[in-house]
Amino acid sequence: MPPTTPYAGKFSSCSVYNNNNHHPQPQSPYNSNTAPKPSREHIHNGVYPAAENPYDVPQPHHAYRSSSVSSMTSKEHHYSSSCVVSENPYSPQRQPHSPRQHSTSCPGRAHRHSSNGEHSCRNNVASVKSRLYGQGITASYGEMCYHDNSLVSASLEALIQHLVPTVDYYPDRSYVFTFLLSSRLFLHPYELMTRVCHLCVEQQRSGDALLDKIRFREVAPKLVQLLTEWTETFPYDFRDERMMRCLKDMTQHVSRGDEYSWRAMQQMTQRLIKRLSALGQYEEAVAALNAAAEERPTSLKNKQAAAQRSDILSVCDDAFILAQQLTHIELDRLSFIGPEEFIQTFALKDPMENHKGFFRKRKTSNLEAYVSWFNRLSFLVATEICMPAKKKQRARIIEFFIDVAQECFNIGNFNSLMAIITGMNMNPVSRLKKTWSKVNTDKFEILEHQMDPSSNFSNYRTALRGATQRSETAHSSQEKIVIPFFSLLIKDIYFLNEGCASRLPNGHINFEKLWELAKQVSEFLVWRQVVCPFDRDRRVLQYLVTTPILTEDELHLASFESEGPENHMEKDSRRSLRSSLLHRENRS
Repeated sequence: MPPTTPYAGKFSSCSVYNNNNHHPQPQSPYNSNTAPKPSREHIHNGVYPAAENPYDVPQPHHAYRSSSVSSMTSKEHHYSSSCVVSENPYSPQRQPHSPRQHSTSCPGRAHRHSSNGEHSCRNNVASVKSRLYGQGITASYGEMCYHDNSLVSASLEALIQHLVPTVDYYPDRSYVFTFLLSSRLFLHPYELMTRVCHLCVEQQRSGDALLDKIRFREVAPKLVQLLTEWTETFPYDFRDERMMRCLKDMTQHVSRGDEYSWRAMQQMTQRLIKRLSALGQYEEAVAALNAAAEERPTSLKNKQAAAQRSDILSVCDDAFILAQQLTHIELDRLSFIGPEEFIQTFALKDPMENHKGFFRKRKTSNLEAYVSWFNRLSFLVATEICMPAKKKQRARIIEFFIDVAQECFNIGNFNSLMAIITGMNMNPVSRLKKTWSKVNTDKFEILEHQMDPSSNFSNYRTALRGATQRSETAHSSQEKIVIPFFSLLIKDIYFLNEGCASRLPNGHINFEKLWELAKQVSEFLVWRQVVCPFDRDRRVLQYLVTTPILTEDELHLASFESEGPENHMEKDSRRSLRSSLLHRENRS
């Protein structure tokens, strides 16, 4: 049986993993037969072994999959499950593999004529300016500029027009995703939807009512397809009741001309409402769990009572099972993060922000909840280590969490891995020198090396590429799991936005930037759609998400009670913390 670690071949040796409920504690893939501690420099020297696709279906190695309108289905997604994770996006030697390289939104689309005879930005064929830049050709068609048949900039009006389907045209799917994702940097989704639907209807007007009905009947399926892609990829846009009203109006308009398209609109709306209902239930469940976790039982207030408190080892003493349950939580919460939330973090403020309605919610609430989960896990690790009164028990818990972190690494759960490392590096934990002296830190040092922030997390990015390659050629559902270090993903997208101008000096939208934003987010969508293959242990899950954790001040005080102050500064700090916490308890 081959080793199940996702980085087989990267270590000098790796033990066979036995996945059952009664297996012995798995040995570390970091252990070498030739040395007690593997050399950090050789951890990733091996080449990741390629495996055959178990589905025998060739997968495109790019972020988007293009197909004709006739081949699309309402359930089909624009992104490919074999998306390749990029290297450091800020490295000068990087050559972006952008979805625009596969775009079929080429200049040939510019030769479309509107029904009223007016020339839009895409049908101005009178003059085409072309310039040679090195080995590429830059061409301007009206208000849209291309480089090697790839859209690089355009006016906002031209981009909106380019999104509107007609009888003989449907926008490329990568363009649809890219513009729907990033258009919110320039206008509200409600405004975009209103303008697109209006243009789609107006372009079919000829002055003859019967002819108008025939023409709209021909374009209706493509309009439904566009709205289907919108509602399935960005369903949270429709928490705004203005968007729902617009969708309802279009459903009524479609019903006048095409019964088939009307039925498709009805089915699309039902799926959307179901998705939004699931989101509402998820948010209520998270709020209830957070409320339960905020309860402050007396067992957390002193070390004597802590002996009666259940600890992580009494709930689950198998590192692999705990890593599986952490992966469940990670994938559950990832699945509810909308792709637009990454862009909403730095999008323009909605002028209707104070608009009240059932569908109005915070636009980044699920993303923020996921970041809060990372913080909770870090504090949970620190709490579990600092609470035991005995040094031997604290050392045992530290070693257990090191094993859990290692299993998270093997699974591909880098977010939980980093949360555990963060918790163990918190000052209240790191200062416990007597406790750490009882711990074998070899594995922990290697894990820290993997998540070392130096060189823009180059070691982690190498491991992430290895996990992604494994996912693309996976033989099992477990091998498909890739959970990135989420805070770094947000940072990458933030600096990509901040490092590139959204508008060019001529007022055009910098669409090259939009392509790159879409590429980053599309990779996340691929990772998000994986279903966790592990069995759920509800007792462990309940403990992880609801057990109370210490605050930062409480952690420091618990640490001082475990191992006393070593200098006058720590003595003053302990005295101050005791006074502060006592004052808070009296006030409450």
